Amino acid sequence: MRILVVNVNTTESMTGAIGRQAAAVAAPGTDIVPLTPDFGAESVEGNYESHLAAVAVMEAVRAFPEPFDAVIQAGYGEHGREGLQELLDVPVVDITEAAASTAQFLGRRYSVVTTLERAVPLIEDRLTLAGLAARCASVRATGRGVLDLERDPAAAIEAIVACCEDVVARDRAEVVCLGCAGMADLQARVVARVGVPVVDGVAAAVTVAESLVRLGLRTSKAGAFAPPRPKHFKNWPPGRPASSS
Repeated sequence: MRILVVNVNTTESMTGAIGRQAAAVAAPGTDIVPLTPDFGAESVEGNYESHLAAVAVMEAVRAFPEPFDAVIQAGYGEHGREGLQELLDVPVVDITEAAASTAQFLGRRYSVVTTLERAVPLIEDRLTLAGLAARCASVRATGRGVLDLERDPAAAIEAIVACCEDVVARDRAEVVCLGCAGMADLQARVVARVGVPVVDGVAAAVTVAESLVRLGLRTSKAGAFAPPRPKHFKNWPPGRPASSS
């Protein structure tokens, strides 16, 4: 089984961390392939960057030259999952939805702890669109940017732990989801200090994707995710001849 795990930003070191976390939980025989988009922002922390990342992720997957069995979109609260599902019939798993759905098996209410305040509305919108908001106690920001997770991991862990403790005490969360793929490399150290289950979206997405592949399930093409209709694209993709599909 081969699973593509696509980072939404262009920071190669973060792609590596995401790939390590994915490989650590993957079953024997699962080949994890981390991908970094060819264009986009070094970190994705708002709507403009997220929409650009959605296009970059779709193009990275379209350009992958070998067969694969599933795709994981490794961006929390980001746009683009629906577009991938139109393009592909293999399962496409978004880490936001994978983490939240997993959390609901572990407790009645869950909270998401993310990076900057500007990421909160994107995550809330994704959870609502996915039908996962009803049992979400809160989405709270640590005030640390995505790249801060690598630049100063010790300070990032302190901020994440403090935020986790806050959502448990103030919002009555029973489970916490780490709301950034860049937090994947920090999960073990956070879990050791938080008294409730902590779900990393990358790890959750790997297990969901593996289960769907083993069950022989694929993305439905009956309605919402039917393939795009053949048509002419002007100057897209950039640098390539115009396409009719």
